Amino acid sequence: MVCHDEHLLGAGRGFETHRHEQLEIVTWVVTGAVEHVDSLGSRATVGAGGVGHLRAGAGVTHSEIAAAPQTRFVQVWLTPDEPGLTPAYSSTDVALEPGRLCEVLRPTATAVFSVARLAAGESVAIPGAPLRHVYVAAGALLRSSLAEPLTQGDAFVISGEEDATSEVRLTAAVATELLVWQLG
Repeated sequence: MVCHDEHLLGAGRGFETHRHEQLEIVTWVVTGAVEHVDSLGSRATVGAGGVGHLRAGAGVTHSEIAAAPQTRFVQVWLTPDEPGLTPAYSSTDVALEPGRLCEVLRPTATAVFSVARLAAGESVAIPGAPLRHVYVAAGALLRSSLAEPLTQGDAFVISGEEDATSEVRLTAAVATELLVWQLG
C-alpha cells in the first residue's frame, strides 16, 4: 500500500486531469458520486457503495470530479504485480450482504479489498493475512483489545507472523462501514 487517503468534495470539485503510472488505484465511494474520465476513453460515474479500479500500468491520465453536492471517497494506491502492465479502468456497483465481510476486488495477486456494513452490536471476523489494514469509513467500533474505541476516519494495521493466521473480531457500536485490505 503506497497511499491511503480520504476526500470530501463539493460538486464540481476534485482532481483535474493528471498522470499516474505503475500504480493500482482503488476508489471506494462512501457518499455522493465521483466522475472518472481517462485517456483510455473510459468515463464512469461511481456512486456510493461503488468501486473504481484504475490500473495505471505504463501510464494514463485521468480526472476525478465530485458529481454530487457532498462526495466522500476513500482511495488506496497499491504497487502493481509487475511494471508496465497495460492500463485499464473498471467500475462496479457493489451489492454487500449486511453483517458480513464481502470481498469487493482483487486488484493484485497479493491484495484483497473487502467491505463490511454492520448494524449496532453486530460483529465480523477479519481473516488472517500477513498485513491487514482496517479503516472505519462510517460509524464506530466497540472497545476491544485496541487501545481506544475507533470512530469514522480511524484506521489500524494488524501485522506480525503470529497474527498472519489468526482472525480478529470487531464489533460495531453503531451502524458501521469497514474497509478492509488483506495484503501479502
